[in-house]
Amino acid sequence: MKYVRFRDPAGSVRRGEYRDGTIHFGGSEYDPADVDVLPPTSPSKIVCIGRNYAEHADERGEDVPDRPLLFLKPPNALAGHGDEIELPAGKEQVEHEAELGVVIGEQCRNVDADDAAAVIEGYTCVNDISNRDDQRVEQNWVRGKAFDGAAPMGPVVATPDEVPDDARVELRVNGEPRQDSSTELLIFSIPELIAEITEYMTLEAGDVIATGTPAGVGPLADGDTVEVEIEGVGTLEHDVRAP
Repeated sequence: MKYVRFRDPAGSVRRGEYRDGTIHFGGSEYDPADVDVLPPTSPSKIVCIGRNYAEHADERGEDVPDRPLLFLKPPNALAGHGDEIELPAGKEQVEHEAELGVVIGEQCRNVDADDAAAVIEGYTCVNDISNRDDQRVEQNWVRGKAFDGAAPMGPVVATPDEVPDDARVELRVNGEPRQDSSTELLIFSIPELIAEITEYMTLEAGDVIATGTPAGVGPLADGDTVEVEIEGVGTLEHDVRAP
């Protein structure tokens, strides 16, 4: 199944089932074009994984880490399907990063990798938009990764049965293919990531783990339209503009 958070014509926030191109809630059907599609979850935090594909580490001239490289994006970074993202002003290199997002289904701590599947609600598409100008000179990446709108996400949460273990991860800018890979190539698996993260912090229901981006990251410019497509989930689309 696939679920969508949306604001109905009366202004109420709902969570409906998405099927056959239509949102279903409470006996009513909604055309996605007639409602506000919201980010599919409301996380207290987005836990991101750096350099979790070997080819991406290589294209950045960096080593593969010996344990998951963790950083956080706060709730202000969240954006949804169809949103227009304002890029940070005065920056020369702001790039896209297509990622599979893992949506956590329950509060959890110290989860063993063998039990990780039990705390996963589903999966979504994430674009880890990255301001490289500041990322290059920061240690904590706040300016580089945590600016408003830096984590577009959606359009749905797909339950685990919908998404294959080797799901294809693609990104297009203005229809041009930029990234094309598979979650089969993750260095650290999703169960390993959940085990590592929950050793250090409590994950809350609705929190998201952005599992890392494959090779092919590239620049964004004023007026670009970005599509992140993940097999079994669907396509997240958003625009960007420069101030």
